[in-house]
Amino acid sequence: MVNMSVSVESKRARFQTLHESGCFVIPNPWDIGSAKRLEKMGFEALATTSSGSAWALGREDGQISLDEALAHFRQLCTVTDLPINADFEAGFAKNTAELARNVALAVETGVAGISIEDFGNEIRYEVSEATERIATAKEAIRSTGSAVLLIGRAEGFIRGNPDLEDTIKRLDAYSRAGADCLYAPGVKEISAIEEIVKAVAPKPVNVLLLGPLFSVSQLSAAGVRRVSVGGAFAAAAWDGFERSARMLRDKGTMPPRPL
Repeated sequence: MVNMSVSVESKRARFQTLHESGCFVIPNPWDIGSAKRLEKMGFEALATTSSGSAWALGREDGQISLDEALAHFRQLCTVTDLPINADFEAGFAKNTAELARNVALAVETGVAGISIEDFGNEIRYEVSEATERIATAKEAIRSTGSAVLLIGRAEGFIRGNPDLEDTIKRLDAYSRAGADCLYAPGVKEISAIEEIVKAVAPKPVNVLLLGPLFSVSQLSAAGVRRVSVGGAFAAAAWDGFERSARMLRDKGTMPPRPL
């Protein structure tokens, strides 16, 4: 059962502690049901997924609005005692003034962490602009007086530019601008992950677990602090749904119901 007596401040304090040492898994639910199931399974923190939440609304990743994203964060923060990290895409902002306002709104939902990408409006921001956006987001969090972590994301590896040198340059710049945790989704080599960890140390690093390429234990040994799965759980759920639906449509039967 969820104990709703756990305060937002307590969740945020717990989230800070998780980032101080060791390695933890932060899976990505996409709705209330998946969040509650993951909590019951014993995970210590959760992260939203922009793709998973968009699919649940019949959209594609990047097609939800600011108001929809904020409502989603608020909903998940309300139904679980676990700290929630918000996938805030690029902040739903065309400029730094909008970004500052939107980050403050995200803080108000009760999240414990906010991730900001360096890709938005169909472009990847230049390093200088992306770094300014991280600094703006950090100042916006500070202005609220809340202990919310800022995660700086370098999107090159999943946006057609798998350049490790550029990624490290960006993550280092985001770290210096105030990001509390660094994240480059899509990196597929343990050696590259180790380079990223060393480059931004002692700041914690998040890694996206990409299928069977590597394990949590391997990432832990490489110095990774937290491991997420992005939209993988949501994709698996929709895959199972569609396979069952095709079987019903084409064969008039259903697969065995899982226990």
